[in-house]
Amino acid sequence: MNLKNKTILITGGASGIGLEAAKQFLALGNKVIITGRNQMKLETVKKQFPEIIVIQSDASKEEDAIALFEKVNALGGIDILYNNAGVGVPPLNLGIANKKHLEGAVYEMEVNYFGVIRMNNLFIEMLKSRKESAIINTTSILSIVPSVLEATYSASKSALAFYTKTLRSHLQSINASVKVFELLPPLVDTEMVADRQDKKISTTQLVNGLIEGLKNNTETIRVGDSKAIYILNRFFPKKAYNLINAKKEYTKLK
Repeated sequence: MNLKNKTILITGGASGIGLEAAKQFLALGNKVIITGRNQMKLETVKKQFPEIIVIQSDASKEEDAIALFEKVNALGGIDILYNNAGVGVPPLNLGIANKKHLEGAVYEMEVNYFGVIRMNNLFIEMLKSRKESAIINTTSILSIVPSVLEATYSASKSALAFYTKTLRSHLQSINASVKVFELLPPLVDTEMVADRQDKKISTTQLVNGLIEGLKNNTETIRVGDSKAIYILNRFFPKKAYNLINAKKEYTKLK
């Protein structure tokens, strides 16, 4: 895929993976629009990178998504929609039923799954009208093998992975110009997992892998340990599960 002179919308672009992606896409010669819930973070990005267009928008809210679409349409539309926004609720004791556990799961699904479908539904006709366009959905290594600590987060990303595959097949069946990519990060060094001591890769490493995959039209882009876990899970699923769920981590549930 050609990654120059495109207009790219990145949700959750004010920090972490989204911000790194914005920087790299910008450096390749693209117009970049980012969204985020935190206006102060967006303003900070704007000061550092005046070329980036920033729009405050909450991925969990339908009214924000509609308003975002209208603003982007007024700006001339986009060629690539990168659904990067995602949330993870801190782990709870899964052996005890409680209201907070359900609330957390609903929130994760609202952002990580329903929010992506909502965005795709809004922008799909715009993307189909372009000569070359794409949707990028960020799933996770945990869509391959679930984490005990992040059970509902894993479920939300697994749902998104299945949706992404079927969306791709549907668009291919109608000969649409829209390519659908799935990015599967391992644990990435971002604010969301700052307190974890597990092996992490940098946002730069992840986005480098994303860019390479897009240029090569790799539909499913596995970066870092996601490659190894995918292969291991095919032949030795129990070992893959145990690697993701190291026993030392179970103590956090007690």
